[in-house]
Formats: sequence, C-alpha cells, structure tokens
Amino acid sequence: MPERAMLDVLLAGAAIALFALLVVASVVSMREGEPRAARRLAGLALVAPVPFFATAAMPAESGDLAGVILLAALSLAALVLVVPTGSKHRAERDIPTRRIDERDIMFSRARLEPESERFEAYYAERPENRKADDRFRAQPGLLERGSVYFDPFMFAAADASFETITALHAMVDGPVALERETADPGAISAFIKRWAIALGAVDAGITDLRDYHKYTTVGRGAEYGQPVRLDHRFAIALSVEMSKEMIDRAPRGPTVMESAHQYMDSGAIAVQLAQFIRNLGYPARAHIDGNYRVVCPLVARDAGLGEIGRMGLLMTPTLGPRVRLAVVTTDLPLTVDHREPEHSVLDFCTLCEKCADVCPSQSIARGPRREIDGALRWQIDSESCFTYWSKIGTDCARCMSACPYSHPDNPMHNLVRMAIRNSGLARRVALAADDYLYGRRPPPADVEEWMSVGTSG
Repeated sequence: MPERAMLDVLLAGAAIALFALLVVASVVSMREGEPRAARRLAGLALVAPVPFFATAAMPAESGDLAGVILLAALSLAALVLVVPTGSKHRAERDIPTRRIDERDIMFSRARLEPESERFEAYYAERPENRKADDRFRAQPGLLERGSVYFDPFMFAAADASFETITALHAMVDGPVALERETADPGAISAFIKRWAIALGAVDAGITDLRDYHKYTTVGRGAEYGQPVRLDHRFAIALSVEMSKEMIDRAPRGPTVMESAHQYMDSGAIAVQLAQFIRNLGYPARAHIDGNYRVVCPLVARDAGLGEIGRMGLLMTPTLGPRVRLAVVTTDLPLTVDHREPEHSVLDFCTLCEKCADVCPSQSIARGPRREIDGALRWQIDSESCFTYWSKIGTDCARCMSACPYSHPDNPMHNLVRMAIRNSGLARRVALAADDYLYGRRPPPADVEEWMSVGTSG
C-alpha cells in the first residue's frame, strides 16, 4: 500500500476510534445522570475527528507532515496514561506526634448539655472552644426541625439508621469463647478480608495498632472522660461505598440519609467480624459511629485503603472520599498489609482545591500541606463546618460530591484514575477536563421524586 494511503487509513482509524470513545463516554455520562458532561462529550465527538479528516484531505506534502504530527501527538497523549512522570508529592512525615482527645471533636462537643456538670467541666478546661461552640448551638442543629433543609421524612429515615447504630453499640465488645481456635495468620487474615467484602465492604485491610491510632480519652457514651484503654495488637479497617446518586444531592436530605445508612452498614459488618473473632477465643472490639476508641481514617490509611486528602477524609483508589469506615481491633494473630503510599493523591489534591471552592462554609484549607502535630497534612476548620451542618440540618457533603475522585467505579473513570496515578501532566489535564465537563462548582442534583413525600392534607 502506498505511504500516503497508509497514512490516510491511520488518520481515518484514529478519527473513528476517537469519535467512538467520546460517544461511549457521552452515553455513560448520561446514564450516570450527568447531562452537562454528556452534552459536552457529544459535542467533542463531533469536533474531534475534524482535524484528522481535514489532514487527510490536504495536498500530499503538507498533508503528510501534518498527518505524522497529528498521529505523533495522539500517540504521545496515549503514552501519558502509562508512563510515570511528575511525581513530586510524597506521602511522608504523615505520622502525628500527638494523640487526639475525643472530647475535643465536634460530635462530642455537640453532645454536651448546657448547664450540666460535664458541660461546665469541659469549658472550664477548654475555654477557647466556648465561643465557637456557642455559634453552632445557636443553630437548629443536625436533623432538627427548623434547619434549612429540614424534611420530616428524609430526616426520620436518617434518624432510623442512627438509632439502629446506637442499638449496635451494645455489641461492639463482649465475652470471649473459652476454647481458642488456632489458624495460620495469613489464612485467617485472607478469610476475614474476603468475608468483609462478601458482607458488603468495598475493601478491607489490616495494620498493626499504633498509639497514634487511638484517642487519649473517651468523648462519648457512658465512659466519657475515661482514658482509652486498648491494648490490642492489630486493627482491621473496612470501607463501604456511599451511593453517588444520593451524595450528588448534597447538601440536601438524601446525603444525610446515605451517610447514616453507610455508617450503619459498616458498623454491622464490624460488629459481625468482632463477634466472629471472639467466637474463636480472641478479644476483639468493633469501632463504629458514635462508639470509637480509634481514629478510623488513620487506621484505614495505614491498612492500605487510601490516603488522607485535602478535605480530611480518606481518599480511596476507586471511590475517592465516597466511603464510610469502621474498624475492628483484636489480638487474633494476623498478617498486616503493606501500605504503599500513593503520592499521586496528594499531588492531585494539591492542584485541585475543588472541594475548597464548593465548601459553603469555606472550612477547607487551601494551599499546600503544612505541619500539624508533627505531620504534614491539611486541616479543615471543624467549627465552621459543624456550624454549617447545624444550620442546614444535614452533614453537607458538598466537598465529597464535587471531588473528581468521587466519580463512579467504572472503566471510563478508572482510565482517568490510571492516568492520574501515573502522570503529573495527566493530573492537570484531568482536572481541567473535570471542570469543563462537570463544572468547577457543580450544582446539586435535584431530589428524586420518590424522596419527596410531602404532607397529606
């Protein structure tokens, strides 16, 4: 075949392949409920082949040169997906030198009853927190009537999940079987992780339980104010997926429904795993919503489930921050997973700042990580964040819904994730593409009709 004819075939093939790829991406986006992205991808599908066919129509000499340049550029773009480049943000210096007192987290402070002995004692010890806490107490409160997005049905659904979690608190720990079973640590570790996934977890990992994983002092429940006593050797972390469709409605009621639902599901799995281990004759404790002795994101990171990103949440490889976590600690001999720090997440979070742009309360830090308690990290303004939650009645999740890592786990988005993981240039291109397709500040999706119960008269 003459050289020009071969070049024309290659140009036509590239144009058709690019057109087909963009059409498929448009259809996938429409199925994902992303009409803006679907329209823009369809437009690109019509425009992208034009340079290839225009080049094929050019006179021989100029057309040959332009065709070679165009195909070389396309090949170079494809190489960006697989050739590691631009890796500069290392997951280093990420071990804190100070443990957290659970009494200081916002969920604990929100439970303090004004004028109670516990209330007065806390603010006598932490007077610097009083002014900020008065601001959130002036708001209606999370899941309370009078909040901006109050809906009696959606909020009751969320409360039903949280109340179920409270019922699970009685099962986080318990008596250990007198007869102890023995098993190879590697085999039982694989069994536990695979069973967790069979029960509904997306991922599970195991790490040594370290001091900085543990709170110093209990901040909720009957043991409030007591030192955390947890001498287990190992920690099993698990994650469950939060529905993209529900989170896309953030900050309205569906997001808190989904948040509560997945706290409940992760808690149920953790409680089952802990009971299973106790049945084998080993102590085990589940750590679930409202009844923690450990900081779950730190445990999950060290168990290899992801990295902690700009918004302070665990960023998982395929779902980003769109997960809920639970942990089981135990003395059952296990094999720990080797954590492979993922620099690309930190690099992307440094570039992106999309979560900071969409945050209604401007609680998410901008700029690079800074050293806090001996570790390089980003720290959100938890007081302003929780005050906003107390105003609107939900746990917001605008940051989670806008995060480019939160897109569904499917081949189209996983191809982008692969490029982000491999290439610094691809991270910049992917961010620009995400802004173009979905918007720099993507608006919340409409609440689905089935959720709008309304009231009957």
